Amino acid sequence: MLNFIVRRLIQIPLVMLALSVLIVALTMLLTPAQRAAGYIRSDQQAAQLERIIRERGLDQPFPVQYGKWLQSTLSGDLGFSKASGQPVLDTIIDRLPNTIELTLLTAIPIILIGVWLGTLSALHKDRFIDQLLRVFVVLGYSLPTFVLGIVLLAVFYGYLGWLPGAGQVEVINQFAIGDLRRYTGMLGIDAMLNGRFDIALDVLRHLIMPALTLFIVSSATILKVMRNNMLEALTSDYVRTARAKGLPERTVNLKHARRNALLSVITLGGFLIINLLSGSIITETIFAYPGIGQWVVQSALQLDVPAVLGFALLSAIIVVVVSTLTDILYGVVDPRVRFD
Repeated sequence: MLNFIVRRLIQIPLVMLALSVLIVALTMLLTPAQRAAGYIRSDQQAAQLERIIRERGLDQPFPVQYGKWLQSTLSGDLGFSKASGQPVLDTIIDRLPNTIELTLLTAIPIILIGVWLGTLSALHKDRFIDQLLRVFVVLGYSLPTFVLGIVLLAVFYGYLGWLPGAGQVEVINQFAIGDLRRYTGMLGIDAMLNGRFDIALDVLRHLIMPALTLFIVSSATILKVMRNNMLEALTSDYVRTARAKGLPERTVNLKHARRNALLSVITLGGFLIINLLSGSIITETIFAYPGIGQWVVQSALQLDVPAVLGFALLSAIIVVVVSTLTDILYGVVDPRVRFD
């Protein structure tokens, strides 16, 4: 198992190097002036565009440009984002914890409840509970995220008035945020650590509708895959053998059948976490949630090249790291994978 983990970890820097070459190569489609615009922060610098191009080597061959880009990136200089009005790295540091907070609140219930409901649906095949859950799956697949988000806003904010509409906290609490000591960067957790449970509750109320939107759409996929895998496992030879040995039905279903049915769900869960951490672009935009997703939409609309490239690099890191952890978890559950 240790050799398996080491092999996967060694692959991380190699894959990141290849992805970084691809990202820089894509920027070659832009003119030197367009790429230099990402390093301009004032009108005075705008008048020195040619000097910036020379300093950054933006008119040099690709190997030279890549070397300078890599040097700048390793030093933390990813350019300046017009959409946020601050350096790209600072924007990522400010907004990524918000997306992580939404991911923590969403991913764990999606995976756990999706697995539980998928198992329940398979064990009660063609009964009422199975039919009801299959209707839920169809709705989850059919409803676009933006439609579901707007419906939730119209019902719970516009009509019932139970939940706040947009943002991260109410206006009255925005002035108190600056006084909080930041430990994790996640506002809800930091508010609790500061003893400001009123702000933490406000953050939680603002997270309910974005989290519910992601839950309904994403858990439908987990539920369907788990149900199908479970039905296949229940008809397999090893399950029939376990029943023939006289093992309790609960042990057969949960220990033998469900363990093997989880293999595909682990991979699916990894992709789910990647999508959430990379920014749930539509959901964050609908609810004006200040995460990575909302920022990249604003950046794309403003042709903010450094911000889009910074987001691409961040997404690449998330994909490589989460995929590696998923492979390791896959190896823990299924020993056969370790010898591939």
